[in-house]
Amino acid sequence: MRRLKQNDEVEVIAGKDKGKRGKVIRYWDKERVVVENINLVKRHTRSNPVQGTPGGIIDKEMPINISNIALVNPTTNKRDKVGFKFLEDGTKVRYFKSNGEVIAE
Repeated sequence: MRRLKQNDEVEVIAGKDKGKRGKVIRYWDKERVVVENINLVKRHTRSNPVQGTPGGIIDKEMPINISNIALVNPTTNKRDKVGFKFLEDGTKVRYFKSNGEVIAE
């Protein structure tokens, strides 16, 4: 089980986009994720009439290391650490360490 999942709201804690928030779009690999509107770069693309893509300069999201982002607790609206615990029925869940609240999946 991973500490971050798709559609989790995160905040950047280090780097050029420090303080910005966004949703996790997808995992890039084991250590990096792509976050919505974070770590944008300019990409010069050539038009492709077969695929219907226009040419020009577009903004593209690049992956960011998971050590540079933190999950946002919706009740306190602040970033928080994530832990794991087992419930009485034996299921493993994520929870916020500050208040012990289980993270909705």
